[in-house]
Order: sequence, then C-alpha cells, then structure tokens
Amino acid sequence: MQFLYDKKAGENSLSIENKNFRYLVKVRRFKVGDTIRLINFFDEYLYRYKILSIDRRNLELSLLEKETINKETNKKVHLLWCIIDPKVIYQTIPMLNQIGVFKISFLYCKRSQKNFKLDLSKIEKILINSCQQCGRSDLMEIEILSDLKEAIKKYKDISYLDFGGDQNIGDMDKVLVGCEGGFNDEERELLKTHTKIGLKIKNILKSETAILTLAIKSLT
Repeated sequence: MQFLYDKKAGENSLSIENKNFRYLVKVRRFKVGDTIRLINFFDEYLYRYKILSIDRRNLELSLLEKETINKETNKKVHLLWCIIDPKVIYQTIPMLNQIGVFKISFLYCKRSQKNFKLDLSKIEKILINSCQQCGRSDLMEIEILSDLKEAIKKYKDISYLDFGGDQNIGDMDKVLVGCEGGFNDEERELLKTHTKIGLKIKNILKSETAILTLAIKSLT
C-alpha cells in the first residue's frame, strides 16, 4: 500500500473506522506512533498522519505534514470500450489503471449484450484500491455512453481498432475497442471517416486483451 484514501484527508484530526480500520490494524499491524500517508484525490497533496490512539473500533490520527504531488501523466490516453461481461471489465480495470489510462468511456455496441450493466460505485472502489496499491494519485475518469452514435457525436476525433488498420498507434489518444465479435457493417459505416488502426497480431484477441495491448502501446 502506497497510501490510503480518505475523503477527509487534509483535516488536522481524523478518525479511521470500519474497513480501513480493520485493514490498518488487523492486516497491516499499524501501532500507536506509526505514520501513514492519506490522499483524497481532490487536491494536489499527499498527507502524512501520526497514529495517536487505537481502540476496538477506530484509530485517531493527527496531521504532521503535506507534500505536493504531480498528477499530470505523460500522455492522456482515452479509451472507448464497447461493453462486455462486467466481471471481465472489473478484472481488467486495475491493470488499465496501473498502466496510466486517463479515461474510459463505456458504450453499448451492436454486439454488446444489453443485459450487461456496469456498477459505477463498484468501479470506483476498484480504482481506489488499485491507486492505493500502485501509487497512482488521480482517479481514472469513467463515463457511460448509450451507443456508438453518441460516442462519435461527443468525440469527433476518435480512432478505432480493427483488422487491416494502420499500425501507427502512438499518435492516437482516443481509441475505440469493440466487444466480442467486433463491429458490424452498420458500425463500420459510421466509422468510415475515422482512422482505423491495427495490431501486428494475426490471432483474434479477446476484447480485454486487445484493450490492454492497445493501452500499453499507446503509452510507450
């Protein structure tokens, strides 16, 4: 753990309870006098606190100092991802967060199963846990779009990943990745004026494998 998230981080005194209390005391074995770093994801600071006391249900902290953190990434890669099985998305998001993807826009494509629903509160918890472990100091932006038409209307400069596309991925910062089975003819017609990019891989990739590969190539 690089730091712990608390929305009240920055206050002179804090009380830690519930899940975070159990993690710090039962798992990490923090003691009175130890110091811990907290972040709130809203401002530009990382806060260091001293543990003043521990009882059965909470621990009391006192602010010692704060340090400025740089939240700017080298490149703000924005991925648009046609919705697949939420379980797979929940498993993949921590990896995309560690890599440094700036934003993900989820949308329903023609071959998305419409019964798939994403739990945004669960995604937020996953991202917070990932940031605490990897040290990322900003929360990835997440949004839900209704379909491809809305995505194109909102982001006119998107590119899309498909077979037979250009290999020049490094210059792209908004890239659309399809779901299992790829895009249908209607969607390809909507995308015909947008740049088509590809990967130098002959095998058919799962959607999550494609988006991870794309993210890595875009950021390196």
